[in-house]
Parts: sequence; C-alpha cells; structure tokens
Amino acid sequence: MEKIRNFFKVDSNYQLIIINVVFAVTGSSSLFVADYLLNILLVTQENFGDFVYWLTRIILILPVYQILLIIFGFLFGEFSYFWEMEKKTLNKLKTLLKKNKNS
Repeated sequence: MEKIRNFFKVDSNYQLIIINVVFAVTGSSSLFVADYLLNILLVTQENFGDFVYWLTRIILILPVYQILLIIFGFLFGEFSYFWEMEKKTLNKLKTLLKKNKNS
C-alpha cells in the first residue's frame, strides 16, 4: 500500500481513496457531459459519420475532463492536489506545443 501512496504522493489511505473516487466520478461524468454537449451541438453519427463523431467526442472529452477534475477535486476537499496535477498537465502541453512550433 505504501508504494501506491508514494505513486499518488499522498499521506494516508483515506486521501488515496478520495483521490480514486474523484478520478472515477470525473471519468464517468465527463462522458455524460460530452454526450450532452454533442446533443446540443447536433453532432451525431448519423449526421457526420463515425470518424467525425468520435473525433469530435474525444476532442470534447479532454477539456471537459480537466474542468470536471478540478470541480470534483474541490467538492471532495482535494482541490490543491488536483490543481497541482492540472498545472503539470498544462505545462507538459505547453512544452509539447512549443516543440512542435519550433520544428
């Protein structure tokens, strides 16, 4: 159990459980929210075909997941943990975009 706590950089089993619950709730919720947004935008497989539908869905899920992760992290009392994770993710994305721009 110590290895798992070290991997997630948490101090207690309780915090580990809360963080895993946040990940689970966020993952499920992001799928529902993305589906709802696709319905609002009238993006369906029948209208646009499989490729465009799934590409749009995946592109939409990525930011929705990040936003919901912060929201659920806040609601479960782990905002600082997920905010630090979000900052690392955004820095990696920024670095990746800079590399592609310079190439």
